Amino acid sequence: MKNIYLIGFMGSGKSSVGKQLAERLQKPFIDLDQFIEEKNEKSIPDIFAEGGEASFREYEAEALNSVKNKGAVIATGGGIIETTGNQVVMESSGKIIYLHTDFDSIIERLQDDPNRPLWNQDHKKRHALFEKRLPTYKEWADVTVNTTDRTVDEIVVQVVDVIK
Repeated sequence: MKNIYLIGFMGSGKSSVGKQLAERLQKPFIDLDQFIEEKNEKSIPDIFAEGGEASFREYEAEALNSVKNKGAVIATGGGIIETTGNQVVMESSGKIIYLHTDFDSIIERLQDDPNRPLWNQDHKKRHALFEKRLPTYKEWADVTVNTTDRTVDEIVVQVVDVIK
């Protein structure tokens, strides 16, 4: 059984949609960021503080490799696309669903979340990061699903339809 990988910018709904999607499909659910924290016994902000983004990306690639054969719904971190090798792993072991959300909706969703190191920078840098990643999300995706102004239920129904 192949994995279903959810990719998209932070705040696009990957974890919320992933949990419900896994339940609906009767598959295990893995939140890759949570998996990294549990495996390394450190929070994501601590990993960033200790070794920077490059160190975190190494942990992320290792985690992805260790879950590639789980037959699960996997919510990836927003920057999973920063490591080219991750695309090969995901393409060969599952279907990649890009959850697209407009930037204004992301701002609303994340305004009070202190646990996202790359979000805790000025607005221009956050927007530049969003714009930089957008083409790669689209390129890697087998399917794109728009999550802007939609409920988790609506998104899950659409994802189930497109993966059949």
